[in-house]
Amino acid sequence: MKEIIFVGRSNVGKSTLIRALTGRKIPIGRRPGITKKPLQIPYHEVMVTDMPGLGFMSGTSDEGMEAIKDNIVHYIEENAGKIMLAVMVINATSFSEIVDRWTLRNEIPVEVELFEFLHELNIDVIVAANKMDKVRDEDKVLDGIGERLGMAPPWRQWLDAIVPVSAKKGDVEGLKEIIRKKLEAVRKNK
Repeated sequence: MKEIIFVGRSNVGKSTLIRALTGRKIPIGRRPGITKKPLQIPYHEVMVTDMPGLGFMSGTSDEGMEAIKDNIVHYIEENAGKIMLAVMVINATSFSEIVDRWTLRNEIPVEVELFEFLHELNIDVIVAANKMDKVRDEDKVLDGIGERLGMAPPWRQWLDAIVPVSAKKGDVEGLKEIIRKKLEAVRKNK
């Protein structure tokens, strides 16, 4: 069975987004780190996998967080052949600031590293820019996200790679449509 994984930092809304897309009740919480291991949900003809978040997890030691990160990497590497799509969920309101802060310290930001890692494994990636309901200048924010991931502006030329969403508000139609098209393409190639 083909798989769609939802990946990203802790507390960016991966589980909420899956709930909005599938209508399935899955655990969500206000504090980061509710999802500690991959949670799989059968959905139509694919498996949707809610991956633990990268970064801070409430009530988890540094060693525990590092172990979870290693588990995420191993899971993706071991299952790359059946992962038809990775939805990398980011917080659109803080993504650019976080990436810039890491870059100033001469460190590779987690999201950029994850984005490149998925591409190295030939996994198709959609960036779901979540919490867009809190953004004032959509084009400016989405252009900044694209630039930090190596995509030249304007972001609208990347409609199959960057999609604005608001999981809490249920504004996920753009992402649903992209996923539907990817599923159709997979069905045709069987």
